[in-house]
Amino acid sequence: MTSRRKFIRNASLASGLALSSSPSAFGILTHKTDDNPIVGHGDFTYKVDKKWGVQDPSKFPVKDCHEMVMDKRQRLIMTTTHTQNNILIYDRSGKIVEAWGTEYPGAHGLTLVEEGGEEFLFITDPNSKKVCKTTLKGQVLMTFNKPEEIPDYQESNKFKPTETAVAPNGDIYIADGYGKDFIIQYDSRGNYIRHFGGHGKGKDQFECAHGITIDHRDANNPSLLITSRSANEFKRFSMEGEHLETIRLPGCYICRPVIKGDLIYFAVIITNDWDTFDGMIAVLDKNNKVISLPGGSRPTYNNGVLTPPVYDQSTFMNPHDVCIDNDDNLYIPQWNSNKTYPLKLTRV
Repeated sequence: MTSRRKFIRNASLASGLALSSSPSAFGILTHKTDDNPIVGHGDFTYKVDKKWGVQDPSKFPVKDCHEMVMDKRQRLIMTTTHTQNNILIYDRSGKIVEAWGTEYPGAHGLTLVEEGGEEFLFITDPNSKKVCKTTLKGQVLMTFNKPEEIPDYQESNKFKPTETAVAPNGDIYIADGYGKDFIIQYDSRGNYIRHFGGHGKGKDQFECAHGITIDHRDANNPSLLITSRSANEFKRFSMEGEHLETIRLPGCYICRPVIKGDLIYFAVIITNDWDTFDGMIAVLDKNNKVISLPGGSRPTYNNGVLTPPVYDQSTFMNPHDVCIDNDDNLYIPQWNSNKTYPLKLTRV
């Protein structure tokens, strides 16, 4: 954590210099590469557009861009930690159509759910130590603070949630990825059901439970797919909190899994060192095998174990999430990346 804090401090200074001296006032990456390079492997290659989401920072400023989801109207909704606008909503052309939110200084996880034909957001904020359910206009409908039912949270500053997932029955799972690493389950009305996990190296514990999603690929047996980021692993649990499987991905500091069809997508925020930019995107097949690494080296396995990938030195800084549109194009927000706006990767 000391190294990460040092990195954030140094990067913040660097971003200030970049904004004042770079030819681009909007913080676009300055690596010397083709304007629209092709990245990825096999059937999953993409044309990179680093200018897609760029805005006038005096109108729509960003700090850390964390996560993005797409609503039924195909608008792309993103969290950013700039309290002038914690939520930015893009159309698919890259135009901002709406912006709101000033009360989420650590705006992080973002989950979209539909109830009775209406869509809602779950916003996690580890800085203000809360999870809020809101309308798409930002009206707060429900707030989760530290779970009083769990003795480990006697001090409110121990609860630092990073992500949520919502089951078909409405149960809400909160991942306390920057706090105690518990997964806390509530019913749809916010009543505590159970918790499991916690920090540690055991098979049913986590080293930074940063992301969580519901895996519906086995329709008869839905499960929870949860990040153990510092361990470079996913862990699969039953909906009741029983450990089922560990998926090891050496060299991949995974933010959160995003599932579309039979595939898993995720951002690798770093591969080796918090003091450098070396992130990429990963695409996994239905057998949880990496088949493409946009922004990284070709995925290879040795005796069934993924060889740690190598950054391509140009495409990303610190990618934090993947949003997939109806045409399988990808949109990538980035954390601590010189105040850059999200990139678009168009499927080739």
